[in-house]
Amino acid sequence: MSQFNSPSIFSVSRLNQAVRTLLEQDLGQIWVSGEISNLSQPSSGHWYFTLKDDNAQVRCAMFRNSNRRVTFRPQHGQQVLVRASVTLYEPRGDYQLIAESMQPAGEGLLQQKFAQLKQRLADEGLFDPALKKPLPAPATCVGIVTSATGAALQDILHILKRRDPALPVVIYPTAVQGADATGQIVRMIALANKRAECDVLIVGRGGGSLEDLWCFNEEAVARAIVASSIPVVSAVGHETDVTIADFVADLRAPTPSAAAEVVSRNQQELVRQLTSQQQRLEMAMDYYIAQRQQRFSQLRHRLEQQHPQLRLARQQTRLLALRQRLSSALETRLKRGQLQQQRLNQRLQQQHPGMRIQRASATLQQASFRMTQAIRSQLGQTRERFGLAVTHLEAVSPLATLARGYSVTVTGKGEVVKAVTQIQAGETLTTRLKDGVVQSQVTAISPVKKGRQRVRKTSQD
Repeated sequence: MSQFNSPSIFSVSRLNQAVRTLLEQDLGQIWVSGEISNLSQPSSGHWYFTLKDDNAQVRCAMFRNSNRRVTFRPQHGQQVLVRASVTLYEPRGDYQLIAESMQPAGEGLLQQKFAQLKQRLADEGLFDPALKKPLPAPATCVGIVTSATGAALQDILHILKRRDPALPVVIYPTAVQGADATGQIVRMIALANKRAECDVLIVGRGGGSLEDLWCFNEEAVARAIVASSIPVVSAVGHETDVTIADFVADLRAPTPSAAAEVVSRNQQELVRQLTSQQQRLEMAMDYYIAQRQQRFSQLRHRLEQQHPQLRLARQQTRLLALRQRLSSALETRLKRGQLQQQRLNQRLQQQHPGMRIQRASATLQQASFRMTQAIRSQLGQTRERFGLAVTHLEAVSPLATLARGYSVTVTGKGEVVKAVTQIQAGETLTTRLKDGVVQSQVTAISPVKKGRQRVRKTSQD
């Protein structure tokens, strides 16, 4: 039992499960082309069929939710292109395809190539709107790159003739279908740029199948359109047809006829606009002339009512009145000036410098006299106060005391001796008398006892 549980030994179920996991994870969704056989469409809505080629076959299933999107009815023996997931039906050990989409083989391969090229060119930035060149407005010459015998050329020429007959057209004939079409289209675009005789190019053809239009999905044509210095209008097939040329062109027109309308001016519309502008101009001129005539009538009427002679007479009358007013004003102004001059002369006489000097001199003399009197009075009063002060000073002066027989004794330090305690034996004293100074030396000090005066013995110098 343990032998079957070994990792190197698979059961059938485990083996089928492992194989299914490997198929689904490693392969995922793939594109497979082949011939339908054994097609079964039961009432459940699912499709069961086999895809085969000359050497092999594989079972396929397409469930109802997926086959609803198929735009055609598959048949036995039909070549198809299927996008499917690879899986394994474990009960029988048969691997099979679970189809997600189905297309006729030829168209499906082309659609796949279209999608791949579109994505690659988009990644390179060839569809960037910044690369789009503006179309001339208006175009002076139109170049057409298409088949010289195709209906598309006739449609374009018919539209251009109807809309703008004077617009020059240059045709660059080329094949627009088949193996040689791609190279010829590229050469004609390059030739148009080299000759530089037109300022816009229409590149296109009429409608057809995807295979018929395929040359406009070629990378060489796309790069030739991008490299063109002349603006390119893509006009391929019908409105529902979309090609790589439409994405890289400077402008996509839904049909060749629409491209002709885009690059041309509508001559009838221009005539209509010109007629409308002419009518507006005529109306404006009529209105302007009517206004000028009305203005002229008004001026003439005013001129008749206000003739220059009448205006001149009124102005002369006004001039005389103004002259009289001017004379009167001058006389009045002169009289006022004379009166003002008289008043100023009187004021000048009243305020003459001589009279002012006389008045100032009299005032100065009076002030000098009053000052002298005041000084004398002040001096007398001062002398009287000084005499009284001297008398009082003499009464209290120490000199008067000395004159009465008293004296003043001072120590060597200049202190007046008032008590025996201020002096010491041997100290030199100075005595001030009425008529001189006496210096003496203290030989003894005797203080007075109980009311008796001290006896001081000194030796006189």
